[in-house]
Amino acid sequence: MTGTGRPIVALVDAYHTGNLLPPAFARLGVDVVHVQSTQTPLTTMTPPDLTGYLANLVCGDPVVTAAELAAYGPIAVLAGQEPGVRLADDLAARLGLARNDTALSAARRDKFEMAEALRRAGVRCAGQFKSDDPEAVVAWAERSGDYPVVVKPLAGSGSVGVEICADAEQVRKAAGAVLGSATMYGETNREVLVQTYLAGPEYAVDIVSCQGRRYLGGVWVTHKERVGTHLVYDRKVLLRGDRSPVPELASYADDALAALGIHFGPAHAEVIITPQGPTLVEVGARLSGSEHPGFHDLCTGGNQAELTALAYCRPQEFLDDQAGRTYTRLREAAVHYCATEDGGLVRSIDQAVVDEIRALDTVHDVHLKYRAGDRIRPTVDLTTSTMKVFLTGENDADRRRLLHLQDQVYRLG
Repeated sequence: MTGTGRPIVALVDAYHTGNLLPPAFARLGVDVVHVQSTQTPLTTMTPPDLTGYLANLVCGDPVVTAAELAAYGPIAVLAGQEPGVRLADDLAARLGLARNDTALSAARRDKFEMAEALRRAGVRCAGQFKSDDPEAVVAWAERSGDYPVVVKPLAGSGSVGVEICADAEQVRKAAGAVLGSATMYGETNREVLVQTYLAGPEYAVDIVSCQGRRYLGGVWVTHKERVGTHLVYDRKVLLRGDRSPVPELASYADDALAALGIHFGPAHAEVIITPQGPTLVEVGARLSGSEHPGFHDLCTGGNQAELTALAYCRPQEFLDDQAGRTYTRLREAAVHYCATEDGGLVRSIDQAVVDEIRALDTVHDVHLKYRAGDRIRPTVDLTTSTMKVFLTGENDADRRRLLHLQDQVYRLG
């Protein structure tokens, strides 16, 4: 066995919030090995800090990588971010480790397969169609006779390429824009998905599972603003765990995760409560993109990263202490996504403005997305938002001040 004598876990593509997993495992006395699913690192997300890993294995052939990984004797393999979901399932299966249902791996990445898995299980889902031909997509939308419809990539993320289309020409244009484009993970979109529009309030549901039993870590109502054919995130607000609609959403999410074969690890689901009831937008078998352990500990008494580590490394403790529980909202909480209509190169960051935002009474933390030399574009999705602000309270004066200051953070040239 290779390593330090401590238990070892393998993380596949631990980009973005996947960076929260190594310290969470370290606190349980567990070391980590990183597996990179692509030959070169992805540049569209915060890369993993490889100094915290025993090794970085670059996967060309899963059979070879599984053999290399076996030398470390890992106790678990899990995805650190979306592009690692399928490979993590595959490696865990080859090594005989606890895992989600490999027969449904595709359904945890491909949004068409995701809805079809729900449909087969009798779980409410959107009507849909996919094709590599924009005209076929238009024909489906016309036959449905119920605009608007949603056009999106099959395996995208961050709301990139998602458009709300009110007529055939908008569908044609949106489908054409998706086809041949690349996802933020470097995958080429060879087909496009069109779905029925789900009308109603949207919620984010964060869960950690172990052996199919779940801890509900947070339910947030999501507020978005319509910008042309795009829905742009404004903020999400934490709900009380003991009040409606949280129990209804928890029950639906449990059915959806079961239909998708998610038995272990974190999940971040987006659900809309339509007149017919809760209906899945999509679910990621990974940490929430807005996970912030200190913030979540303060507001809910726990966080997905720590609970994920517990579920894999001390499953009986998780089952005894966490499974079947729902978070308690310890204080009001919101995440504000800063949008902009501006574009250009960032010359510098006005630290005085950042400090003023941080000094607002309800602000817990600020995550800037750009540095000097980066290019800012007008916001149309999550990837083009300019920063996230974590708030521990609802204060109208603070919100007005934040909205006033957010476009002053970056000096553009």
